[in-house]
Order: sequence, then C-alpha cells, then structure tokens
Amino acid sequence: MPTSLIDSSYFQDMFSDSGMRLIFSDENRLQKWLNTEVALAEAQEEVGIIPKGIAQQIKEVARIENIDQSAMKAEFDRVGFPILPFVHQLTKSCDSETARWVHYGATTQDILDTGTVLQMREGLQWVEDELNSIIVAISIQVKTHRDTVMAGRTFQQLAAPITFGYKASVWLDELMRHKERFQEIRRRILVGQCSGAVGTFATLGNRGLEVQEKMFEILKLDMPDVSWHVARDRWSEMVQYFALLSATFAKIANEVAILMRSEIGELSEPFEQGRGASTTLPQKRNPITCEPIIAVAHKLRELASSQLSAMIQEHERGALGQMHLEWMVIPEAFALISGSLKNSRFILENLVVDDKQMKDNIMLGGGLIMSEAVMMGLAPKIGKENAHNLVYKAAGRAWDSKISLKEAIMGSEEILAMFSEAEIDGLLDPLNYVGVAPMMVDRMLTKYKNIGYE
Repeated sequence: MPTSLIDSSYFQDMFSDSGMRLIFSDENRLQKWLNTEVALAEAQEEVGIIPKGIAQQIKEVARIENIDQSAMKAEFDRVGFPILPFVHQLTKSCDSETARWVHYGATTQDILDTGTVLQMREGLQWVEDELNSIIVAISIQVKTHRDTVMAGRTFQQLAAPITFGYKASVWLDELMRHKERFQEIRRRILVGQCSGAVGTFATLGNRGLEVQEKMFEILKLDMPDVSWHVARDRWSEMVQYFALLSATFAKIANEVAILMRSEIGELSEPFEQGRGASTTLPQKRNPITCEPIIAVAHKLRELASSQLSAMIQEHERGALGQMHLEWMVIPEAFALISGSLKNSRFILENLVVDDKQMKDNIMLGGGLIMSEAVMMGLAPKIGKENAHNLVYKAAGRAWDSKISLKEAIMGSEEILAMFSEAEIDGLLDPLNYVGVAPMMVDRMLTKYKNIGYE
C-alpha cells in the first residue's frame, strides 16, 4: 500500500516522472546489482583470479527471472543487509563450481555503491535531456520577446520598463550555468566502487587495482584514485545541485504564478478545459502546475541537508545509519527533480505571453512608471536633484488628482519651458526607456549559440 506521494498511483505523476521512477525501481536496482557482479567476475577472470569460463557462467544465470524476490526479501528482513540475500539468490542459480566465485573478494557496499552509480548514470541522462529541452524553450521566449515591453517590478511594485525577453534572459543565463555545473558533477559522480571491506581490496592481494580497472572499463565508469566508502561528497554535491536547480525552477514558477494573477494577467500556464479549475469558483484558472514545482524545491532543500548528514561517517566504513540515510535520499531526490523538470518543461514550452496586457499594465496609475524616464530626460538640463524635485511634484499631482503623468507634466510650466509635447511623448514611451535590455538579450542569444544549442 503506497505511503508517500511518489508511490501513490494518484499523486505520483504530479511530483515525479514515470521514466525516473522506473530507473530507481526495485527491478532496475536489482538489474544494476547483477550487472555489477557480472562485471566483477569478468574482470577477475581477465586478470587470472578466477578460472576461465566462470564469468560467462555467472553472466548466463544473472537474470532477474532467476531471482526469487520474495525469498530474497524474507531473508533481508531477517539479516538486515541487502546484498547477502541477493548473493544467495544468485549462487542458487549457479552450479557448485561457479557459485564458489560469485561476489569473490567484494563487500556489500561495493555492489550497492556501484549499482547506485549505474542507476544515477541513467537518471542523470534523463535530467540532462529535460534540462536541454527547457533551455531551448526559454531561448525561444527570449528571442521572440526581445522587444516586448512590460513593467519591471521591485518589491512587487511597478518600477521601470523592461522587456519580457530580458526577464527570460535572466532565467536562461541561470539555467546555462546549471548546465555547466551539471557537466562537472556528472564527471565526478560516474566513478565505480569495488575495493573490499576496508577499501584496500586485500582479498585480491596486489591485484585489486587491475580488477578495478577492468571492471570499471566494462561498466564504462571512471576509476577512483582511492576508495570512497566513507567519502560521500560526490553524492552530496549531486543532491545539492538538484536542490539548486529546483530552486531556479521554483523561482520561475513563482514568477509565472504571480504574473498570472487576475489583476495582472501577463503570463499564464498552458490551459486546457478543466485544468486548474476550482471546486467552487467557476471563473478560476489556477496556477496548478507551478505549485508542485515550488513544493519540490522546498523538499529537495531538506534532502540536501540529509545527504550532508550522510557525509559524517566513521573510520573506513560507516555503520551508524549514514548508508541507510542515502538509501532514502538518493531515489527520492531523483524522483523529485524529475517532477520539477517535467512540470517546468510543460510550462515553458507552452507559456502564454499576453504582450497586450503587459503594455496596458505599464500605464496603470496613469503611466507613473515613466517618472524616472522623465527625470533622467530633465537631468542633463537642470541637474539630477532639480529634475527629481520637478518630477516628484508632477507625480504627486497625478497621484492626488487621479490624472495621468502626462497630464501632470503638461501642467508644469518649468518642464514645458524645456520640452515640447512631442519630446515629452518620447520620454513617456516605455520602449525608449528599457536601457540596454535588448542588447543584453542579444548577448544571451549569442552565448546560447556559442554553447552549441544552435
């Protein structure tokens, strides 16, 4: 019976993706253990530690259908270590001679760690594919809306004009940095582990490094410089990365949700009949996809903290719960980041941008958002302080009298003495006061192309 939302057939697709759940399923975990045992045997046979032909015998029986998973679980419940029952099941499928060489010289954590790394490799490929698709989706928004004027906001108040392309460029730049981080992290994650009880592979005499090299060559994993049974920084970095990435998606989702508000209406999640509907308010279209993205970010922050706790281990093999903590954290972290990526991709590939509403909102309050533009137009003539005072008075009149900023300015003899009405209209045009926003958009699109996306 499901006990978490990720396991719930009703809720799981809101918070995770089915593809990632398959990668971290019991069946795939078991398959990766089998792959690891086969690679170990093949490597040992190649360097002459076990007899010829044994590795092939192990490979032929190392199939999930040969594992009695019910019996394996019953033994696991009794002994408390997951690999011992697994090895017993594998050896039962072998003849007596082959069984002697199964799991030869290895320890439980070798199989657990290497099997998990093989799962991680599949999971990281899934993450990269989704991240690439999201980056492409945002780049399209950047390019399309290079000159789409909208209100820039600070402290949730209208501040000065920007373009939506500029806003999306900030997202794009952040995600391209995440892509850089991803490449570094993946290189550090895909490292094998097989070195015996205390990491010295003494069970194989002085042949341990040869076996490692052959084994990880077979599994297409990097070779560690030293055993990492109690060095969990790589995995902690990965979970920290997921938390960081999910926080970026939560920021974007939060922005979409705010700009989707009834009184703003500049952006919207993609809509289909019934999606985001309220049980009581027929008119509502709620930001239903933004919500799990934001929730996942909070949860991944907690998982990052838990994985940091798993780094604090004793001696040459931890035994006080750290490994068990990772068993909980790693699959859940991958599942949750898959949900964040899936939902973010859905929004960003189908984002509704209402450029007309963006333009209309700039003029809320009679166009007071353009006060700074008028001030900076006056400043070269009378100095910044005097310009500020004049526009401050005009803005006050506009606010108090419920008139537009232009009407208030046209009532100022001091300003009219310096500018014609056409010049004032130019100062009040939002597109004339977006600064270098379009140029920064162009720089971001160039950076995007140089990284190799086009």
